[in-house]
Amino acid sequence: MRRRTRALVMVAAVGLLAPLAACAAESGPPVLTWYINPDDGGQAEIARRCTDQAGGEYRLEVSVLPRDAASQREQLARRLAAKDTSIDLMSLDPPFIPELAEPGFLAPIPDDVAQRVSQDVVQGALDGATWGDKLVTVPFWANTQLLWYRKSVAQAAGLDPATAPVTWQQVMEASKSQDKYLSVQGAKAESLTVWINALVESAGGQILENPEAPADELTLGLDSDAGRAAAEIIGTIGKDDLAGPALPTEDENASMTIFQGDRGSFMVNWPFVWPATKAGVEDGAIEQSVLDDIGWALYPQVDEAQESRPPYGGINLGVGAFSRYVDQAFAAAECIVQPENQVYYFVENGNPPSNTTAFDDPQVIEAFPMAPVIRQSLEQAAPRPQTPYYNEVSSGLQETWHPPSSVNPDTTPQKSTDFITAVLRGDQLL
Repeated sequence: MRRRTRALVMVAAVGLLAPLAACAAESGPPVLTWYINPDDGGQAEIARRCTDQAGGEYRLEVSVLPRDAASQREQLARRLAAKDTSIDLMSLDPPFIPELAEPGFLAPIPDDVAQRVSQDVVQGALDGATWGDKLVTVPFWANTQLLWYRKSVAQAAGLDPATAPVTWQQVMEASKSQDKYLSVQGAKAESLTVWINALVESAGGQILENPEAPADELTLGLDSDAGRAAAEIIGTIGKDDLAGPALPTEDENASMTIFQGDRGSFMVNWPFVWPATKAGVEDGAIEQSVLDDIGWALYPQVDEAQESRPPYGGINLGVGAFSRYVDQAFAAAECIVQPENQVYYFVENGNPPSNTTAFDDPQVIEAFPMAPVIRQSLEQAAPRPQTPYYNEVSSGLQETWHPPSSVNPDTTPQKSTDFITAVLRGDQLL
């Protein structure tokens, strides 16, 4: 009996301690969960810095999403549809922002916050963070593609892309005349959508004419002079073997490898190319002469009379509409995007800032001597089609513009329009 009485007393004590422990756990600052795309540890470090600067207002922890953007989108969309309160902050790929903003999954940005986080931000990032003429996410880091070129090849072709814009026709002819490969991304993947969009936009067109319309009212702008100009470039590169036999499976890394080789000439690709090539030199896998031979310039023009609209990528910050700590989450977002944090993230992880002042930092210039060109490119950059139905549009483009050798300016734009329209109206499956 004494043993049973003692046991009951212990159970009662545990029952009293449990709520006390719960109260103790909740007595500290709110813990904000920031769902991030995988990186080299930069976002976790920024979370630590912002926690230190918060002075007890909040504690910021990161949770890593899947590696590919489509899986990130799927996971976040499902959880937000279920009104998950644990999603405080999200690192969002720009094309998927409208899909989350349209149904009200993103907390509205207060006017004063929107004003502060829009100051000194490149135009491409502002465009990509906006939906329905309102800023719905906070620009964090921005990305764009440059024209990378081997100086020796450009010089032999009589081109100087660093001082004068060049066209796709010029780089195609230069590569062909010297029996070199033009490095582009022709794989049946998101990188192909990026290329198509940049070409159409650079030619003065748009893939979607009315991106905010419902699915059954969306109008595509592919069957146009701009769409046919884009198809002419992609089809010619594919049919004339200007990019080599691997073009149908060539992604960003494969493009870089070809560009670094003996037959490299010109390449459109993201800024990661520079630190990756430097690392190859340090490891002994790439000759120093290759690095010394690399130049950079703005994305090629489709028409010499019209400036290019380079690809735009990067990450914006969204605050979950169902978070219990919306105010603290916006305070954390403002901390994350401070210029000094963007400088750190660019230098250490290779992801360019969205804030223009960060490009002037000496650390940035030393690590990325092409930083001024990246900044200019981001001012000209065009987001991919902004629509809640982006997945259908992008997948439809990849289905009808691949392989590049099959692209025909007389038929592909119309074929692509018909297919994507049928998918959006529910008359055909992807």
